[in-house]
Amino acid sequence: MAIEVLDITTDDGVQLEAERSVPNGASRASVVLCHPHPQFGGTMRSIVVSALFDALPAAGFTCLRFNFRGVERSTGVHDEGRGELLDVRAALDDAAARARRNEVLVLAGWSFGGDMTLATHDARLAAWVAIAPPLRFGRDFAPVAADERPKLLVLGEHDDIRDPASVAEETAAWTATEVDVVAGASHYFIGRTDRVVDATRSLVERVIR
Repeated sequence: MAIEVLDITTDDGVQLEAERSVPNGASRASVVLCHPHPQFGGTMRSIVVSALFDALPAAGFTCLRFNFRGVERSTGVHDEGRGELLDVRAALDDAAARARRNEVLVLAGWSFGGDMTLATHDARLAAWVAIAPPLRFGRDFAPVAADERPKLLVLGEHDDIRDPASVAEETAAWTATEVDVVAGASHYFIGRTDRVVDATRSLVERVIR
């Protein structure tokens, strides 16, 4: 796995710190990763994002992770989930520009990043993966909720930020949405990140097929 350091520019001129991990062989999919809430210590190196970034290239998937505006080397300031959607869009633009022709593009995020993922409706995406999304930071989930492309919600059984049953209830009417509750896991998936990796990898494999 090779790691490239990137600088990504958003439509409103913010410079985002980013990294791209590339598999040793031909890339079969590109996965863009969104991190937890910037005001609660979330960065692109947070535990779940790092687990995906480190593991998915071995399955042949390119990964791109980035810091939202105002985090570490990224310029700008936190914008309560508004400007952050521009950050996601810029990361998707970069990933799509570097991908091979017809390469599958997937958006994945944890916690706040999960909400930003589910609030991003983009025709280029093959699927969405939201890990422990609180469903309180995104302004509008309706376009993704109604989309026929697959969505995977990976929830912790003992999530202390939002009860997984309430997330499942709120998304029960969503189209093409699968819920995977990880037994014994908290919101942070400590000791259970392998389950998050497995679930994400499985979804991407199904989309490729």
